[in-house]
Amino acid sequence: MGNNRIPLEPEKYYHIYNHSCGTDNLFRNEDNYRYFLKKYAEYLNPIFETFAYCLMPNHFHLLVKVKSEETLTVYFKSSDSKITNQQNNIYNALIHQVGSFLNAYTKAYNKEFVRRGSLFVQSFKRKNIVNNTYFTKLIHYIHNNPVHHNFVKNLSDWKYSSFHSIVSNKKTFIERQQVIEWFGSKNEYLEFHDKLIKYPKGFQNP
Repeated sequence: MGNNRIPLEPEKYYHIYNHSCGTDNLFRNEDNYRYFLKKYAEYLNPIFETFAYCLMPNHFHLLVKVKSEETLTVYFKSSDSKITNQQNNIYNALIHQVGSFLNAYTKAYNKEFVRRGSLFVQSFKRKNIVNNTYFTKLIHYIHNNPVHHNFVKNLSDWKYSSFHSIVSNKKTFIERQQVIEWFGSKNEYLEFHDKLIKYPKGFQNP
């Protein structure tokens, strides 16, 4: 099964990522990054717990856990989606919700820059997070993406990721406490990000 056909299922963890079409950038200015996160909170916070993200000029990465079936059923029933509690409908609704989020951003982007057509590669990609090692290294991988792509020398210099949100006291939609507890403490979280990590087979850029 291709990684753009993997179903999203309640209470499972995923690496979600996508790329812009062609040579377009997804983000041309700081307001674009802010608007993306605003739409993310509106569309995806109700269905995901988010542990890490990184927004790059032409792609993005997310580490999320799908919320419980009960929570999703209540949410979709209260929305205009007319989704029932049947599993297949919930799974379809999850895919549709992510698509609606990307479409909402695209419409605003196209209006701002007077362009037409798709902005994102069709069908966002996702991978199941299958074990604890994968989860831990994925956080490192996502936050180090700007270094990997030579945008900055130090990951702490990149503003458009969740790296700083984990250690700050500012309001955030990131599951800050869960991430800190996962590493043991804020210091251990920071120390882990200073390490050179060998990523397991299967990590890739969109």
